[in-house]
Amino acid sequence: MRTLPPYLSLDRAVDALLAPGSRLSLAAPLGLGKPNRLLNALYARVKAEPARHLTLYTALSLDLPEAGSDLERRFLEPFLARHFGADYPRLDYVADLRAGRLPPNVRVQEFYFQSGAMLKCARAQRDYASINYTHVARDLAEDGLDAIVQLVARRGEGAEARYSLSCNPDVTLDVLDALSAAGKPRPQVIGVVHPDLPFLGGDADVGPEFFDALVEETSAGQPLFALPLGSVDLTEYAIGLHASALVRDGGTLQIGIGALSDAIVHALLLRHRRNADYREAVGALRGDARTAGIGGLEPFTRGLYGASEMVMDGFMHLRRAGILTRRVVDDLDRQRAIDAGEAIDPAMLHGGHYLKGAFYLGTKALYDWLRGLEGEDWEGLAMCRVSDVNQLYGGREPLDAAQRRDARFFNTCMMATLLGAATSDALEDGRVVSGVGGQYNFVAMAHELRGGRSALLLRATRRNGRRVESNLRWSYGHTTIPRHLRDLYVTEYGVADLRGKSDEACVRAMLAISDARFVDTLAADAIRAGKLPRDFRVPEAWRANTPEGLHGTLQPFATKGLLPTFPFGSDFDAVERRLLPALLWLKSASARPQRWTSLLGALLAPGQAPEADACLARLGFRDGAGGWRQALLARLVRGALARTMSAD
Repeated sequence: MRTLPPYLSLDRAVDALLAPGSRLSLAAPLGLGKPNRLLNALYARVKAEPARHLTLYTALSLDLPEAGSDLERRFLEPFLARHFGADYPRLDYVADLRAGRLPPNVRVQEFYFQSGAMLKCARAQRDYASINYTHVARDLAEDGLDAIVQLVARRGEGAEARYSLSCNPDVTLDVLDALSAAGKPRPQVIGVVHPDLPFLGGDADVGPEFFDALVEETSAGQPLFALPLGSVDLTEYAIGLHASALVRDGGTLQIGIGALSDAIVHALLLRHRRNADYREAVGALRGDARTAGIGGLEPFTRGLYGASEMVMDGFMHLRRAGILTRRVVDDLDRQRAIDAGEAIDPAMLHGGHYLKGAFYLGTKALYDWLRGLEGEDWEGLAMCRVSDVNQLYGGREPLDAAQRRDARFFNTCMMATLLGAATSDALEDGRVVSGVGGQYNFVAMAHELRGGRSALLLRATRRNGRRVESNLRWSYGHTTIPRHLRDLYVTEYGVADLRGKSDEACVRAMLAISDARFVDTLAADAIRAGKLPRDFRVPEAWRANTPEGLHGTLQPFATKGLLPTFPFGSDFDAVERRLLPALLWLKSASARPQRWTSLLGALLAPGQAPEADACLARLGFRDGAGGWRQALLARLVRGALARTMSAD
């Protein structure tokens, strides 16, 4: 049996990592589980010693947002200091990558970027590795690995202590097994014990012998990276309402993160708690007709089971609401008996789970909830290997299929073609926006599970500088999900069911959920390619797919309080919430072709919003200070505030 690991200082831990030789291959988990201060200390040492070489394998290197203008800086800096702490230890290698000063003796290979963060970073683009989440451990084992470092949680002391990989059992456990299977030596494993990291069970629960060394972290040394509570607009709510009607009571749910996921969760809560209002909203969008036979509109009596690579705030809200209640067990006979509805003793559910996840990332509220779990709520949440939750393979296929009945896997994409291919991770010139992560895994798995469906979500349009462009394309020069895996697509204008359909049927279904401003051009492309008949005419009903029509449909529900701007609260104070729409208006006005008209109007006739003085003070504008430039900016903000007085 391995001896209990020693506790080391940061410097001693760096010494231990560098002791074996001049070249170090190191892995750190994606997202929350990175020990930033240890990584910064190691990076500084290697940077100062050019004879050493460091290769860091990781993903999703979280960093604070940076302001793109003086106004954004004035808004962001006080908020970030309050939310993350004034001395939050940002990752130094990320800053150097973005600035183009990463030294030649350091290489950072990521398989997933923080969305859009590395689009302009040539070094990061060259070193990016396009790998399915479930294949990362295999590929790391082939390359070989010297060490793993990650944040961990602890319960108990000394020889009696237990440790939890908590937010990131995802790849760590799989890569250790893959290295062992390949006959390669076990890497050093250094755990950095964080006092605020929730102790979670499942595969994440390990003994002290798992580690070669441990380091104590403090809350002040590295506050947990908590995402701010987000807003949801009416377009996103429309997508969420359509998607929520695809979910079957008694089924399985996978969702990601961001405004579209928040919209789905809020819609599911409305479906369960305020069903009549929910049905009215879905009916107003004609969503009940488009999702008939796939999902449902009724409240949840049997409940849902969560099987998601990522545990995020939405699962917390669904659990608290009594929706995430379907429990599965890791025994095929018992699971089949439960599914058959046989009269069973409650003991049959012993050890059952309502949620499995491979990593978690979310808000401060999520971390508080996870820390406070106890009893069945704690036991029913299992943090597991990514190879468990993201695929069916590995000898558990019948059990996984039984557990994941009526699975609905919701993921987002950037663009989709009328023939059903999706672009989710990169641009057609090859530059990577984010990464494939687990999206392909879940799309492919949906086709293998009886009753399983994959739904890819996207806005019908986006703004590119001064232009509005369609996110539904005839073709695009990069594909993340191939057309032969086409299934469900959801935009604010509805649901397109493409599974098993002919090319012509797919084109018609996608045109029906396109923005009306682009439907004629898209239809013409399809006609030229022979995928629509030459006498095809766009139905008049599709011409109603406009932002104005959509907002007119949903605004009454927003006025009733059903669709709040911040569905789960906000980390912004009242003044900041009032400022946000004004600053967004200014940014949008600057990008529009008629920008000078809008901005000149705001400048010459700014008007007076009741909160203007408090908002200007929050941005640091003071009468007579800063000269004409600050006076000009302040006057523009006054104009923007007056023009967004009705914003929620």
